[in-house]
Amino acid sequence: MIERKNINRGFKKLRVWNDAIELYILTCKHLIPFPFELKKVSANCIDAAHSISRNIAEGHSRKSLKEYLNFCNIALGSSGEYHSCICSFQRAGQITCEAFEEIDELHFKMENELIQLIKSLHLKQKEGTWDDQI
Repeated sequence: MIERKNINRGFKKLRVWNDAIELYILTCKHLIPFPFELKKVSANCIDAAHSISRNIAEGHSRKSLKEYLNFCNIALGSSGEYHSCICSFQRAGQITCEAFEEIDELHFKMENELIQLIKSLHLKQKEGTWDDQI
């Protein structure tokens, strides 16, 4: 596969974006087999996982620090929604404790990376070190 690079695809270098993609993949692995009766809730959880990486990418691609922060905060909200879903599934016995631990370990790591990215962006905003130019 050819790696196509440009300034708009810089988000692909971010560990948090890559971990969010891995979280989406792991979530699909565990939730796609859900029975028909639970397809709607499992699809909502899969979408919350996917929303995290999509919002990081969209915010990064906007180039405006204010917009980037906004999209990162939306991603953080999706992360909270995702965690609530996974906790509900675990407490309802719809996923095993082992599956929950595997998912939660990666989610916790990714969520902390996202929090650190947001802190870093706030610091750039405070110091005025962000360049909105392409």
